Amino acid sequence: MKQTRDYECFHVSGKAENAIRRGHPWVYDTQITDDITDDVPNGSIVDVLSSNGKYLGSGFLSRNSKIRIRILSNNANETFGQEFWGRRVKYALDYRKTVMGDDYSCCRLIHGESDGIPGLTVDRYSDLLSAEVLSYGTEQVKEWIYDALIKCLAEDGVTIRGIYERNENALRIKEGLDQYKGWYKTPEDDDPTAEICENGIRYTVDVAEGQKTGFFLDQKYNRLQVAKISRGKTVLDCFTHTGSFGLNAAMGGAEHVTCVDVSQTAVDMARHNAQINGLEDKMDFMCEDVFELLPKLASESGYRYDLIILDPPAFTKSRATAANAKRGYKEINYRAMKYLPRGGYLATCSCSHFMSNEDFKRMLMSAASDAGVSLKLIEERRAAPDHPVAMAIDETDYLKFYLLQVV
Repeated sequence: MKQTRDYECFHVSGKAENAIRRGHPWVYDTQITDDITDDVPNGSIVDVLSSNGKYLGSGFLSRNSKIRIRILSNNANETFGQEFWGRRVKYALDYRKTVMGDDYSCCRLIHGESDGIPGLTVDRYSDLLSAEVLSYGTEQVKEWIYDALIKCLAEDGVTIRGIYERNENALRIKEGLDQYKGWYKTPEDDDPTAEICENGIRYTVDVAEGQKTGFFLDQKYNRLQVAKISRGKTVLDCFTHTGSFGLNAAMGGAEHVTCVDVSQTAVDMARHNAQINGLEDKMDFMCEDVFELLPKLASESGYRYDLIILDPPAFTKSRATAANAKRGYKEINYRAMKYLPRGGYLATCSCSHFMSNEDFKRMLMSAASDAGVSLKLIEERRAAPDHPVAMAIDETDYLKFYLLQVV
């Protein structure tokens, strides 16, 4: 190290050292070989050392989380003041401007560990930002980060009306943080809604009441791929939420689209979005449980749909429930494959990183075998590039999207 270090030092196991050297930023509580005394503040910057004392990196200490240290940098000369966070924000925004182009006005600006800002999500909806903080350390410096975001966007000619925080996730409790939602510094115009346009389709996004940060941006270009194969088809959009897949199908020239969700609020939202886009005559909406609807369809004679879209919520958020989740994914995919006519199409997704890509493929093949069909892969996709995958961090590679033909 080239400078005197004022940070507390913690040695880690060989397993942790190997992971850090590969680029993974998390150190778990069981991998730290030193005692963490009470005088080391929660959220403080600490140094991570190998078993023989070699410097590996510096990061946030989280006294309550199983992820005990989140490494920020392996530069021993780095300081972690306001300039550091300003650089991180600028790098993240420069990347989005490059990869998103005209879609920069509606995209994810900060994607946690992928952007070197642990536990932080920030989505942009025109002149509103919606944020979620899941790291104790990041919570302590969020003012610097928010200020940098507003400053950088202003330099691009964008005036941000306000930042709404959706800090309701139970993971905040594990970090020793309160759960809440509300404005970060209440703006003069505190209307929590914004109008966005994605793939030529208009939506009203409510950052206060919408799911997650207001809207699911990660499927942006996957929805566009569905639109490209929808012309002339009858489409069933399951777990429709805002109706986004169904709207893309209708805009793509589908003969008719049925949107289904178990939530009446979601159904009402999807219907509203169809109306503001002038697509209501091509669409209908059902408030039903997809797990009950698909077997019902299979029992009927004939086929009403030749394209089915399955975009369910994450069936698992932990390894402990992964087995049950796999059964849930298999059930809906089996039912869809069983129902579709030969030559029909299936768009199917999983947004849980606990369901690996290999597990998801095996599940699809097992469902196809049980349904007595074969699958032709049209395309395999991931999240839009504003949700970048850090190659060394498996947890950032969470979204699986498969476009298939049933043959």
